[in-house]
Amino acid sequence: MNVRAAAAESAVASADDEMEQRVAALVARARDAQRIFEFAGQATLDTAAAAAAWAIMEPARNRQLAELAVRDTGLGNADDKVRKNYRKTLGLLRDLHGQATCGVVARDPAAGIVEIARAVGVVAAVTPSTNPAATPANKIINALKCGNAVIVAPSPKGYSSCALLIDFIHAQFEKAGLDPALVQMLPAPIGKAATAALMRQADLVVATGSQANVRMAYASGTPAFGVGAGNVASIVERSADLRDAAHKIALSKTFDNATSCSSENSVVIEDAVYDAMLAELAQCGGVLLDAAQKAQLQAAMWRDGKLSERCIAKSATQIAQRAGLADVAAREPTFLMVEESGFGAGHPFSGEKLAPVLAVYRARDFAAAGQIVRDIYAYMGAGHSVGLHTANPDFFAIALGERLPVARVIVNQAHCLATGGNFDNGLPFSLSMGCGTWGRNNFSGNLGFRHYLNVTRVAYPIEERVPELDALLGDYFRRVGR
Repeated sequence: MNVRAAAAESAVASADDEMEQRVAALVARARDAQRIFEFAGQATLDTAAAAAAWAIMEPARNRQLAELAVRDTGLGNADDKVRKNYRKTLGLLRDLHGQATCGVVARDPAAGIVEIARAVGVVAAVTPSTNPAATPANKIINALKCGNAVIVAPSPKGYSSCALLIDFIHAQFEKAGLDPALVQMLPAPIGKAATAALMRQADLVVATGSQANVRMAYASGTPAFGVGAGNVASIVERSADLRDAAHKIALSKTFDNATSCSSENSVVIEDAVYDAMLAELAQCGGVLLDAAQKAQLQAAMWRDGKLSERCIAKSATQIAQRAGLADVAAREPTFLMVEESGFGAGHPFSGEKLAPVLAVYRARDFAAAGQIVRDIYAYMGAGHSVGLHTANPDFFAIALGERLPVARVIVNQAHCLATGGNFDNGLPFSLSMGCGTWGRNNFSGNLGFRHYLNVTRVAYPIEERVPELDALLGDYFRRVGR
């Protein structure tokens, strides 16, 4: 190794050591604060969670956070972010209200078991640029409710929004007499080295965002919850109320310029209602491109196989303009549609687009529609969820839930609003959706407060109950023999 190379390697090592020490100082502060906070009692934990919630929900602060997020990330639109910040936090507060998260939380006298909720410690919260305020707030509130401290690793683009959110939280903490060290964030500039150091030193990692960050979380050596890739498809079965389905798909596809991993990327329509459904989608502002226009759009949206930042989370009109589709842009479309029949890297519209662009597939019947969704998810999006629009949900929804690699089947709802919990369904409010082993995740539900807890179980002696062997294996013996 020459002198210049050795010097460069030494400089990198020195910078890594310095970063490790800076992160260690943050974690030490958090750990000192958390050790006291954990045993402060349920009322204090609830106060901390409420303080963090009101920090983002108060209208003036909410608007400021939303506008800053759009300005600095270039993603989405401020009005939808205001709605997301408020409703997702309000829903989380509903889910947390009255929940016991410290001390004895359950007793089962028959089993002789008492359950005690315990904090996990210091949580590393890795958050994306698509929701630079809503996602950190969700994780912070859950962590505090359970007696933890939290250190946020925001995306570089989302740094300013996250910093402002934490300033607002600290101001609320000051009013409530809470230690600001309970909620911190990595210092700028944000990079992989700092995020990796935080993951290694924390007690739990909750990672939302790119699959690279999720893989890094799982490889950190620290217990971790990470989410899978989005690429949601919705099926329109022939009995569906087409106008209602089109309205809900359009709402989901366009909300916050499709920044959500739960926004439909494809719609699979049964042949019997294909043309009628396209007409309803057009009534909702969708513009169907012809083959030449589709090729232009593809060239603009993907560069060297990667989504172009010029189109991600922009309005349909902006995307059309950047693709050179002046006639389409002049129509001020709400979203763009392209017909698709293939899957995989050679058919990029079959993947996640993070933009108000919808791939449309024609299916011979419901069984064929299910197979198309399976083929889409074999490329991208396995484990996340599937939408279904039908007048016969009892049969078709269960059939999808039994056969498709999905953790959620969303029936007759605007998918991106429903998947993370809504006031008209029973799913927990969350901005982090587990995708099970299909999506290479270790959980398949919506990330919620119970993921931020340890549980200690006290086992008391009870009267011995030893079953007879025949009670357990008698049926097997009768059918198969001994």
